[in-house]
Amino acid sequence: MSDLHNSDGSQADQVIVATAAPLADSAGGAAPTPPGGPGLSIRFSARDLVNVAIFGVIFIVVIWAVGMLGVISPLVWLLITPLQIVIAGIPFALFLTRVKHAGMISLFALIIALFFLFSGNSPISTVGIALLGVLADLIFTTGRSRSKGRAVLAYTVFSLGFFTPFLPLFIDREAYFATAVWEPMGQAYVEATDRLLSLPVLGLLALAIGAAGLAGGLIGSATLRKHFVRAGLA
Repeated sequence: MSDLHNSDGSQADQVIVATAAPLADSAGGAAPTPPGGPGLSIRFSARDLVNVAIFGVIFIVVIWAVGMLGVISPLVWLLITPLQIVIAGIPFALFLTRVKHAGMISLFALIIALFFLFSGNSPISTVGIALLGVLADLIFTTGRSRSKGRAVLAYTVFSLGFFTPFLPLFIDREAYFATAVWEPMGQAYVEATDRLLSLPVLGLLALAIGAAGLAGGLIGSATLRKHFVRAGLA
C-alpha cells in the first residue's frame, strides 16, 4: 500500500513539473535560458570583467611576442601575421569558455583595438577591430547553444582585424609610412616594406589572414578539448 501511494505521488509530481513551464509562458513569464547558451544579457559581473581583462592581456602578450620576430625583415614581418592569428586562436578559444553572455567578446575586442591604437596603428584599425568584435560577439552569443562551428566562425571573423592596420595603405600610402611607428625600423627597412606591400601581396595577405583565422579557430577548439578540458581548466 505504501509503494502504491509513493508511485501515485511521483506521477503527480511529474505532471506538475511538466505543466509548469507552459503555465509560466501563458502567464507572461519568461522561459528559462537553455543551460548551453550564453544568453543575450549584457550585465557584467566582477568575474566577467576580470576574465575579459586577463584573456585580453594573454592575447596581447601572445601576438606581441610572435610579432617581435618581424624586426628580422619586412618579409618575416608579413609572414608572421598569419602565424600570430593561428597561435592566438588557443587563448581565444579558452576565453570563449568564460563567455556567459553578449558583450564580453565586444569588450575583449575593444581592449585589443586600443592596444593596436597605442602601438601606433591608425584609428581606422581601432574602429575596424572593435566592429569585427561586435560581429563575432553576435555570432557566438545569438542562438540557443554554443557550438564548435559558432566558436570557429566567431574567431575567423574577429581575426580579420589583423588586416585593418594595412587599410591606410589604400587611402594614403605616403602617410602610412610617415608615421612615428616606422622611425625605429630605419629607412632601409621602410623602403623594403614599401616595395613588398604591393596590391597583389596585400590581396594574398588578406586571404592568408582569413585562412589563418579559420585554422586558428579549429586548432584552438581542438587544443581546448584535448588539453584544457581534460585538465579541468575549461
